[in-house]
Amino acid sequence: MLDICLLGTGGMMPLPYRWLTSMMARYNGSSLLIDCGEGTQIAMKEAGLSANPIDIICFTHYHADHISGLPGLLLGMGNADRTDPVLMVGPKGLERVVNSLRVIAPELPFEIRFRELAGDEDVVEYKGYKITAFKLNHKVTCYGYCIEILRKGRFNVESAKALDIPLKYWNPLQKGQTIEDGGRVYTPDMVMGEDRKGLKVTYCTDTRPVPAMEKFAKDADLFICEGMYGEEDKLEKARGYRHMMMQEAAGICAAAGPAEAWLTHYSPSMNHPENFAAELKGIFPRLVIAKDGMSKELKFEDE
Repeated sequence: MLDICLLGTGGMMPLPYRWLTSMMARYNGSSLLIDCGEGTQIAMKEAGLSANPIDIICFTHYHADHISGLPGLLLGMGNADRTDPVLMVGPKGLERVVNSLRVIAPELPFEIRFRELAGDEDVVEYKGYKITAFKLNHKVTCYGYCIEILRKGRFNVESAKALDIPLKYWNPLQKGQTIEDGGRVYTPDMVMGEDRKGLKVTYCTDTRPVPAMEKFAKDADLFICEGMYGEEDKLEKARGYRHMMMQEAAGICAAAGPAEAWLTHYSPSMNHPENFAAELKGIFPRLVIAKDGMSKELKFEDE
């Protein structure tokens, strides 16, 4: 099971009723955070979530509304006696930006590891997450993220017995290891079925529409996408600042066909994004105007 919580849905600045855009994923005891704007800690508390299990923090880009909450978050994790390392993932310049912010959080009881992204697509695998970063089109370098939980096939006990594979090798074979014993070689494909369908969540903010969005949203269990403006007269503004219209996001959803889609990263001037719901559902019926704290449990097919 993969649990997703959209901590905040605001863009540019926090509002009394809307925190800045941030998302938390939880799987197998490990949490992954995408972006950490001002107020993210409070949004976590309101959602009943803890920062301490966060093993990975991914940044889409380094505008303040996506990273300015990081020093306080790190201090909070340190005060909770965390000692395990935290992996940070983001565009080029990540280590410099984070260390600059850490001037006010210089001493932490855990190590920070950095993974700077390169190219149009980059893949990171950590703590059971497969993270594919893909380049978007914003005023600064910006990446979207596709988070996948992959599932191997089932272990075939009958095949293992028929091949007379010793019991002590069953577990290593399930983990993908090849075993040599007395001139015999045992490989995982001898006992493992075909890979099963996993889980997939794609997250994009601060961009104009690009083909990679449709590519990575295709067949996703959940697609979370920026919808900063909804009014027709804001299209030129969206183009100028390289943001997205709600209608453009809905069109990407219609082309990609995710199981469900949430809009986020609303302009501070948009007081009632739900007013566009009927229009947008006409483009993609499974689209949701997300609110702060919205969460969903994604389950594997056989759960």
